Amino acid sequence: MASKTLITWEDYVALQEPQGMRYELSEGDLIVTPSASFFHNAIRDYLNGRLREFVESQGLGSVTGETDIKLVGETVRRPDVALFRAGRLQGIDLDRVPLPVVPDLVIEIVSRTDSAGDLLVKVQQYLAAGAKVVWLLYPGSQLAYRYLPDKLEPQVLSAAAHHKLEEPELLPGFSLPLEQIFGSSATQHSM
Repeated sequence: MASKTLITWEDYVALQEPQGMRYELSEGDLIVTPSASFFHNAIRDYLNGRLREFVESQGLGSVTGETDIKLVGETVRRPDVALFRAGRLQGIDLDRVPLPVVPDLVIEIVSRTDSAGDLLVKVQQYLAAGAKVVWLLYPGSQLAYRYLPDKLEPQVLSAAAHHKLEEPELLPGFSLPLEQIFGSSATQHSM
């Protein structure tokens, strides 16, 4: 039986990512994934822009995307979109990689290459590290799964049912229909 070579998060930070590849670290195991598709990035950028505009206009915090986040132990994840409530980044060196603060809200856009098991591990890692809520968005089926700490089953929402991405505790007054997130002609062609 072959043994796995595990690395530390310090080793992870020192790695050079080849063009077209992305790294994450899951409990010491290096995860290598292909670069995201145009459609994945279009959804991510749309969400990032809409959330950032709202959050900054309301003074609710900061929004970022594709930023390495240090979770528990030897785990570093790179959420597609991350929200940090106001004050949570105060006193943190924002040039530090990975960022040592867990986001309050994490949004991951699911690609065809993502496995269900790996996604659930990732969700559990975010929640165990202190995230308040994790959203998994499935562009192909136009569904969104909303995960909360200490809940076994996610809330499942659908663009077809006119559900919205809303988080009243973190984003009071923000509401974005899933049909808008999934509905652009560019995003309908792939995922």
